[in-house]
Amino acid sequence: MTDFKKLGCAFTAGLITLALVSTASAQDVKETAGGDDGYGYEFEDDPLSAGGFGPNDSRIRVRRGAQRSTLIKPRTQFITELLKSVENL
Repeated sequence: MTDFKKLGCAFTAGLITLALVSTASAQDVKETAGGDDGYGYEFEDDPLSAGGFGPNDSRIRVRRGAQRSTLIKPRTQFITELLKSVENL
């Protein structure tokens, strides 16, 4: 097949795909006469309205964490140890 025929086949396949695919649509909104049908949630123990977040409330103070040293220690005597091991060869 030539390049022109390949391009034509790909274009035709694309048009057929677009013709067969339908678009999605949302459902229509159904209006109720009563308005409030009792569906919903009511939170009585909302933590945001619990208080304790005002400017005059006491603050919680947290101590800084302990400064930790690393467990990895550099080998300061590496060169001297290397020379000792090479001397015996």
